[in-house]
Amino acid sequence: MNVFASSFSRPGRLCATLLGSLLLTVGAWAGETAPALPRVFSLPPGALAKAKERLAAREGAVAAPFQQLIAEADKALKQKPLSVMDKPQNPPGGDKHDYMSQAPYFWPDPSKPDGLPYLRKDGQRNPESHDEHSDSPRMGRVCSSAQTLALAWHFTGKDAYAEQAAKLLRVWFLDPATRMNPNFNFAQAVPGVNTGRGTGMIESRSVVPAMDAVGLLAGSKTWTKADDDGMKAWMGEFLTWAQTSPNGKDEAAAKNNHGSFYDEQIVMLALFLGKEELAKKTLEAVKTRRIAVQIKADGSQPLELSRADSFGYSRFNIEALVHLATMGEHVGVDLWHYQSPEGGGLRQAISFLLPYVEDQDKPWPYENGKKATRNLASELWRAAAVYGDERFARAAKKASGFDKSRDVLFFPGK
Repeated sequence: MNVFASSFSRPGRLCATLLGSLLLTVGAWAGETAPALPRVFSLPPGALAKAKERLAAREGAVAAPFQQLIAEADKALKQKPLSVMDKPQNPPGGDKHDYMSQAPYFWPDPSKPDGLPYLRKDGQRNPESHDEHSDSPRMGRVCSSAQTLALAWHFTGKDAYAEQAAKLLRVWFLDPATRMNPNFNFAQAVPGVNTGRGTGMIESRSVVPAMDAVGLLAGSKTWTKADDDGMKAWMGEFLTWAQTSPNGKDEAAAKNNHGSFYDEQIVMLALFLGKEELAKKTLEAVKTRRIAVQIKADGSQPLELSRADSFGYSRFNIEALVHLATMGEHVGVDLWHYQSPEGGGLRQAISFLLPYVEDQDKPWPYENGKKATRNLASELWRAAAVYGDERFARAAKKASGFDKSRDVLFFPGK
């Protein structure tokens, strides 16, 4: 049954109402100058326009993900602005505007009265790392909510969504009283060992959805030129820090998923700031610095298979590489089909995990003490759209709730 045509259920009526609002918005633009085109690089070129076309055509598959997006945006309307100033203590440098967090896999030494120095227990997340003392969960909520709200505004034209997205971004990044300094010097500190590490930059991947949000808000009367200039200045300073600081350089040198996510951020920052040559250079280097080093001919990723959560980290690195491949489409760098001289590539890495997604009871031969959730749905769905692989698509559809995923909205399936 076509969900949009349904008049017998509340979700159906809600989708029809929202779709009507979307069509009215598009129609209004037809008689005047259209808003500035959004600059969103974490989706393939043209994905937003195609999603609008599918909504306008009342394609049944997009009803549930669109409804879910709006529900999440409505929830985000109620979110209070968060900032680095919300933590109860100052970072080691004394400036509360600096981001601060604690390493997740380190625990107090039970043999020491003060527990110091903390000891590593891979795969066992210390809840201290995500309590009120850490900026990590706050930044994640701000950036993901801003992206959701900006998407909702883009599709519906409802000003309240843009206003809330702008408010969240201003408080975290721009307002002098609450803004975060553009560095991760004190990220993922290990108590008794250091005040921050290069690996802490993995948490700064939250800046990617924030840049999406800014690109989506282009043309909104709520998002001003001063806001836009301020975000570009912040991201420009952060890019400089990422490329020149000891912590940034350490992360760039990482061979595993940390290196992949570092590159994702550099590419997104470069595209956001109009530095296309830097984006291309970084993406081309992904072929030899990441894919060729990380992925064997059979698709295995030894650096991730050595982790306690070996399946989860194998998927995690694929996530970063899929994001990089998607961004590469904007500048003509094809990571989707690259194969190293040894024969490893992104498709091989996804295929290596596929049998264990298709059959959740199939023994995972790399169990290192932690049983992981075998969910590769997003990566499989995106890859299916590129490779035309129906097996990938079928496996993605098996994931619980996947029919409501934004991937279904932005990546037409097989």
